[in-house]
Amino acid sequence: MTSDGLKTFIMLSKLKNFTRTAERMFVAQSTVTNRIFELEKEIGKKLFVRRAGGVELTEEGSVFLNYAVRMTELEESFIQEVNSSAKYKKTLKIGAINAVYESALYPVISNFIRKRKDISTKVMLGHSLDMLQMLQDKIIDVAFSYVPLKKAGFACEEFYSDRLALFASPRINEYKNGIRKAELANLDYLLCNFAYGDVGVFILSLFPPRHAFGFEIDNSGKLIHYLTDGFGYSFLPCRLAESELQAGLLEEVRLIDFATPAIVTYCSYSKTNAAACEFLQTMKEDSQPN
Repeated sequence: MTSDGLKTFIMLSKLKNFTRTAERMFVAQSTVTNRIFELEKEIGKKLFVRRAGGVELTEEGSVFLNYAVRMTELEESFIQEVNSSAKYKKTLKIGAINAVYESALYPVISNFIRKRKDISTKVMLGHSLDMLQMLQDKIIDVAFSYVPLKKAGFACEEFYSDRLALFASPRINEYKNGIRKAELANLDYLLCNFAYGDVGVFILSLFPPRHAFGFEIDNSGKLIHYLTDGFGYSFLPCRLAESELQAGLLEEVRLIDFATPAIVTYCSYSKTNAAACEFLQTMKEDSQPN
């Protein structure tokens, strides 16, 4: 099972076309065909099935895709760590969900970089469950997520707690005196719920079953632009919308007959990872009052 074979498989799963995959990877189409053939031969299962205009992953191919992505990430992580070891004493790989990075992590990481120039630092952004899986696979050293990690050998601490609020542009907000739960279904609601774990389930519970949302996005940080441009309403962590509130680009909609749960951000790391422990120690020292 070669690195090129895995990368070709991942690319073909995205493009679903042998010709386009060959063009994207700057190889002959026969090379793509041979790599997939060898991979299927080694695994003993068909990974793709031909369809009109291209191919689709088989059920076995869909399962294998997750492992292929993780294997290539591990390989790349290893290569980077080996290369950086010549210049730096340690490497630190931090994974975080976008909303936490944008609202709270930059000052923490920037302070650490200034203090520890002997440590090579890499930041990766993604979703909570992806970050926790990468932590367990040792692709990253520290994970900031909305989901706690409860597993032996790992520590999980609360990073901070935030309030969930409903926001809209002052130009389109029709609920200046507040909104009732029953009125939410009438909103042009911009959905970005999956990132908040149990809070995401709570947001969906506010709407009728199988409610059709007119807009969805998988990155709460990018949702801000649609809110300030007046496309609708959305629940967000207050810290994420702090600067837009101060600038008058957004306003909070008062909730009349219901309340929202707190959004808790967790910091998870391996108890035996020296670089992670040093980072957490620095973070705690910086948070202490002078």
